[in-house]
Amino acid sequence: QVQLVESGGGLVQPGGSLRLSCAASGSIFFINYMGWYRQAPGKERELVATISNSGDTDYADSVKGRFTISRDTAKNTVYLQMNVLKPEHTAVYYCYARKGGVNYWGQGTQVTVSS
Repeated sequence: QVQLVESGGGLVQPGGSLRLSCAASGSIFFINYMGWYRQAPGKERELVATISNSGDTDYADSVKGRFTISRDTAKNTVYLQMNVLKPEHTAVYYCYARKGGVNYWGQGTQVTVSS
């Protein structure tokens, strides 16, 4: 089992920045990917960004150039730096880890972009 704990969400004004963190614990060896999904009210959960165990990254087109995913392997933590936020980025952001064909999920952290 992999346990994931997110932090860093909150309320931010349009144009502001936030950094989300996701700390992994438990059976973390052989995790293939970690990343972030988000789910806005009334919408389906969508992939935001992912990072492989070799460090390769991938982003949804809507966040390219605005969001950056990174990791600290020593801390077993993945980060999502979100810049120039817009109201449409408001959602619950979920951390995930993929291992052996199974997705593990965090509890989610709310990001609200509003003036």
